[in-house]
Amino acid sequence: MASYEQFATVYDKLMADMPYKQWIEFAKQVWSRHGAPQRIVDLGCGTGTIAIPLASEGLHVTGIDLSNHMLNIAREKWRHRSMHTGQLELVQQNMCNWRTDEKADSVLSFCDSLNYLIDEDELLSAFQATYDGLRDGGTFLFDMHSIATFEEYAEEQPFVYDTQDVSYLWVSDYDHDEHIIEHHITIFVADEDGRYNRIDEVHIQKAYSEMWLKAALQEVGFREVIAYSDSEHTARPNDVNRLFFVAVK
Repeated sequence: MASYEQFATVYDKLMADMPYKQWIEFAKQVWSRHGAPQRIVDLGCGTGTIAIPLASEGLHVTGIDLSNHMLNIAREKWRHRSMHTGQLELVQQNMCNWRTDEKADSVLSFCDSLNYLIDEDELLSAFQATYDGLRDGGTFLFDMHSIATFEEYAEEQPFVYDTQDVSYLWVSDYDHDEHIIEHHITIFVADEDGRYNRIDEVHIQKAYSEMWLKAALQEVGFREVIAYSDSEHTARPNDVNRLFFVAVK
């Protein structure tokens, strides 16, 4: 995840169109059925776009990310937040072996953070750490890009984004057998003088089948595992781009 060191400076701008509010609403709908949490862990919290609103609603949120650059931006965003009714802790840890002093009522990991674990054993370790970090009856909510998404990226790339202050060229290499995709992103960011600085990023992700993910979650001990389509509480169509999972300890 070292690639996020430079990416952190433009991350929020490039991700502005992501449906963060919809994902938070999805979490709240799940909690309405399984119990409202007080202590939440946000794995791969990035710049805190989900962790900060939840903490602002009075919850105790621990945001965990491997990139201290992303966490520093989250700290600044939280410091400038006008309403601090809850508590936000931001911790640099690896999601494969994360831990907190007290068990969480719910663990979240949105925006395909877990796709970055490209080794099955790493993902199993993350699932085990999450199971261990939850109280009995606690919930684990996460999304992952599907295999169909990566196949679509491979077919439709390259991608181009161009605005007055930031632009990028994004190309992808996809291994159809391993379902691993390697994104090469060249970003140009304008400074105050109108000159453009170049950032080169490489991001590698792996897609897993729904069947494998369910089996892995059950293997570490989760007693109930449900998959949803694009944060909709409906059965999953075969061509869904983003899988949402709810696992109950």
